[in-house]
Amino acid sequence: MEKERVYIGGQAVIEGVMMRGPEKIATAVRTPDGKITIQCDSVHSLTQRFPILQKRFLRGSIALGEAVVYGMKSLSFAARVVGEEEEEEESSLGMIGVIGCSIIAAIVFFLLIPTYVAHLLLGSGTSPVALNIVEGFLRLVVFLIYIRGISYTAGMQRVFEYHGAEHKTIWTYEAGEALTVENVQKHSRLHPRCGTSFLLIVMIISIFVFAFLGWPNLVIRVLSRILLMPLVAGISYEIIRYAIDTSQGWVKILTKPGLWLQHETTREPHPDQIEVAIAALQAVRPSE
Repeated sequence: MEKERVYIGGQAVIEGVMMRGPEKIATAVRTPDGKITIQCDSVHSLTQRFPILQKRFLRGSIALGEAVVYGMKSLSFAARVVGEEEEEEESSLGMIGVIGCSIIAAIVFFLLIPTYVAHLLLGSGTSPVALNIVEGFLRLVVFLIYIRGISYTAGMQRVFEYHGAEHKTIWTYEAGEALTVENVQKHSRLHPRCGTSFLLIVMIISIFVFAFLGWPNLVIRVLSRILLMPLVAGISYEIIRYAIDTSQGWVKILTKPGLWLQHETTREPHPDQIEVAIAALQAVRPSE
């Protein structure tokens, strides 16, 4: 009987890497004195408590929501370890503030600005379908500009190096090789299951889903897009899973744009960064 494939996911954080397995999630961070500290917790997924959420087109939105929650917790832990946050209570309040500001910024930059510019460019007499398509492409452009912009910031360079270490380590695990620095170094820093790829597919799929929603007033437009994001996330998730699992070469083309974008969001890691990624994955890998 063929063994069920186990997926390991991850995320780069400040001076570290978070890895998530089927049962545990671990964040490994390099401390200022050069040691590696690890925070490990059990995974409590909604899909385990409510099996219906494991159904196709439902599991994608759950995966996205949980990735955001676990990701913010890991970022907060990493910030405390490297000394950017002092107290856990203050960290929790800060995390709430960051989430709130992120939601507001996302609505402004990915919803309000594209819809305003699309209307400005095409005018009120244009077909709603055309307006929605242009709005979608503008949203994609804003996303790509954002990714390009942060890639130039000094603070993100090391995060992108840890991002590369995360991908290389996962590739090594999936190849069945021993998790050593030497083995990890020879693998690609690009991975088709990366969150960057997922977000890019979300942007593309949203163009088609939102195209036929008409062009109601601004409030309805914004609310309709927010309410339909779980559907968009679900479709995007299934496309990526299918493209990865299938052996048909033409289907794998679907992963190419995301891999291209990862040239912006990953960098070749240093050996000490790979050690951190290995420590995180070792903490969550399933028992043989």
